[in-house]
Amino acid sequence: MESLPISEWLLSELKQSRFPSRMPAHRRVYESIRRAIVSHQLTPGTRLPSTRSLSEALKLSRNTLLAAFEQLHDEGYVVSLTGSGTRVAETFPEEFTETKNIKDTKKTDLAKGATGLSVRGIAAAGLSDQPSYEVQPFAPGEDDFSAFPTQLWRRLLNRQWRAPQPAHLDYGHTGGYLPLRSAIANYLRMSRAVNLTVEQVLITSGTQQSIDLCARLLTDNGDLVWVENPCYWGARRVLEVNGLKLHPVPVDEEGISPGINDFRSPPRLIYTTPSHQYPKGVVMSYGRRRLLLDYAESKGAWILEDDYDSEFRFEGHPLSSLQGMDQNGRVLYLGTFSKVMYPGIKLGYLVVPPELTESFKRGLYQLQRPGQVVIQAALAEFIDEGHFASHIRRLRQIYGERRRLLQEALAPVTKVGASLPVAGSGLHLMVGLPSSCDDVRIAELAAEQGLRVYPLSSYGIGDKREKGLIIGYAYSATERIAPYGRILAEVIQAALSY
Repeated sequence: MESLPISEWLLSELKQSRFPSRMPAHRRVYESIRRAIVSHQLTPGTRLPSTRSLSEALKLSRNTLLAAFEQLHDEGYVVSLTGSGTRVAETFPEEFTETKNIKDTKKTDLAKGATGLSVRGIAAAGLSDQPSYEVQPFAPGEDDFSAFPTQLWRRLLNRQWRAPQPAHLDYGHTGGYLPLRSAIANYLRMSRAVNLTVEQVLITSGTQQSIDLCARLLTDNGDLVWVENPCYWGARRVLEVNGLKLHPVPVDEEGISPGINDFRSPPRLIYTTPSHQYPKGVVMSYGRRRLLLDYAESKGAWILEDDYDSEFRFEGHPLSSLQGMDQNGRVLYLGTFSKVMYPGIKLGYLVVPPELTESFKRGLYQLQRPGQVVIQAALAEFIDEGHFASHIRRLRQIYGERRRLLQEALAPVTKVGASLPVAGSGLHLMVGLPSSCDDVRIAELAAEQGLRVYPLSSYGIGDKREKGLIIGYAYSATERIAPYGRILAEVIQAALSY
């Protein structure tokens, strides 16, 4: 087929009503082309139109088409060759037939272990309905790292590479670079009232690894773990992969809110984000913190305190960390540099109770073989020379302004039954929606306007899921926040007024 006929045919296909109403646009494009390939409407070797020309013909964003083409490529239906464009593969998967609907196909894949994966592998690979993004860019393709001092950071790295010590090029077997651990300990004492010594600090590759290490060293297969509901998808995935049984505990305006039935199911671990609950954004009250600590002590449970963005509080004074309130050594404190520096730095820290220190150091070395000591050394200097504190102060101003602009732009949605948060902290904002609405569909409508937001229901566990939208404002330029916010407000208003 020539490009124009394929474009016209695909436009006709997309107008058909056989697709589920909630199916994203990129999935409709993927399904239409896949069906044409397996039914031999598109024969092997046929060249497909470019995503740019299809974008113009179909009135769809190029990102939507790129997502569809990438999935077709990953599953072997098409191939991309330099100078030849994208063509239908000479051979392609034969297990798909025209008679299978989309939902049945997904169930079959999962039942088969998704091309040979184990149940654990399926969980690790992310074959679920959970979001698979670390950050929530308000608009795709606009990761704004302009505030990061790249020249300064390059200078610090170069300083380390001029004459690297042999130990900097080896695996780290002591829990991390000592000057960095010392700098982190001093920072946490002052900023988060964490009660610790340098020996209790371990450097990890981020929150995911910290949670994984805790799960591997503190639990056995089948142990129960309390998680907040809704819950951070990354923590949930790591815990599930380690064979733990999740016990979801609801979250109210005071944070995690266990009830009688929850107390009857004592856990081995309790995962919580008390400073800024992810994704709802509430701050755990002092009373709830005290309750959680007392319960953990009485049942011998370990609390994993994920303090992922405590640096960014724009109003009032933050409560001290759970770890700082703990008198019995039941809390393991998790932090990351991904939000303050940049995601790709892949450095975090874990503060463990004194009696676990040596075991965790050995476990970290045996299981993970940590490294990046040169980067750790540069980061230690970045903190010790005062650049870290200055950088955080600047980010607070930038992100605080973006949050304010976004709240102002979204204010009209309160007239149609939506709610906006009061708490002024963090890097994302949650718009609460009525329980009767379809937040997945509203997120899809926003995507059609070029905005990436995520439905709160996709973070929930079980049948009863709260509705809302998760909006990240840290990775969009400040001057774009207000116009993007107004567009999103119009989408929400139209959806709730329908």
